[in-house]
Amino acid sequence: MKKSPPAEIDIGRETRLELYRLQLELRYCEKRAYDLFLQNLVKGTSHLSLGQEAIAAAFGVAMRPDDWTFCTYRGHAHTLARGASMEGVLGELMGRQCGLLGGKGGSMHLTDVTRGAMGSYAIIGAHLPVAAGAAWSAQYRGTEQVAVCFFGDGTANIGAFHEALNFSAVWKLPVIFVCENNLYMEYTPISAVTAVEHPAADRASAYGLPSIVVDGNDADAVYKVASEALAKARAGGGPSLIEAMTYRHSGHSRADPGKYRPEGELEKWLLRDPVVTYRERLLTLGFNEPTLKDMEAEAMGKVDRATEISKASPVPSVDDIEKNVWADGGSAWRN
Repeated sequence: MKKSPPAEIDIGRETRLELYRLQLELRYCEKRAYDLFLQNLVKGTSHLSLGQEAIAAAFGVAMRPDDWTFCTYRGHAHTLARGASMEGVLGELMGRQCGLLGGKGGSMHLTDVTRGAMGSYAIIGAHLPVAAGAAWSAQYRGTEQVAVCFFGDGTANIGAFHEALNFSAVWKLPVIFVCENNLYMEYTPISAVTAVEHPAADRASAYGLPSIVVDGNDADAVYKVASEALAKARAGGGPSLIEAMTYRHSGHSRADPGKYRPEGELEKWLLRDPVVTYRERLLTLGFNEPTLKDMEAEAMGKVDRATEISKASPVPSVDDIEKNVWADGGSAWRN
């Protein structure tokens, strides 16, 4: 099994600052989404990735602008990490016209194709074959683009996981499958329903792929693994399967208090909070406190501005309900 490279290997000052900046923005924006939900400004439920920011940030920094991201309903961070606007994300959660989808998609369907964020998918495993198809397109056209597909640990027990992995390995497609193993498939511990310790990585050998497990709470480690996998894909080396070990700080969704978790488990993982530990690492490496505080203030200011823009944006007109239903922009039934 291939472990993540040691975080002591230098990746450069500017890269580390960018990783911290992005983790801050993802954390602050998701916290704001939680606050807006409590104010009844976000309707329905939402799935936050508080505690998992290092994975989205690392890939966001490592990927090219023309690469593609496919993610699950827990996709706020991955969409933001590709450069989608905060007001677009928060506005979409609040059902406002400034949202990425004009307020019609909501929390679980964030999409910004201009940034390579190719959608959040609410059906478990549905996007893995789609990501493979996008990679096939890039291979056919010779563009060296890479499709990166994020999914939860429970998806590794879905048929689409195995079908997409097999097809991608046989055709050596430029696609990276990233399992965000946060230990729970909704409310069920993944260990209770899976025959192997690592639901994704332990099955990689069945498709001729190396077994890669990385600390998903360490942005440096994820960045190194991501960079290696991206370079391999661009060079024609085929797919990679990465299992990033992480933990969500809250329940599965806003409707879940997470009471099924063993006593003390959350507290243990909070000691490995990716944002807090990364800040500590930067200080240890000689980054000065004022620089980090300025970055934190800037990130919070960006969230505040996006919040006000979203609040001021009107709700969609009922006249928009039949727009953009089909590719031709209308709603007429097409055979």
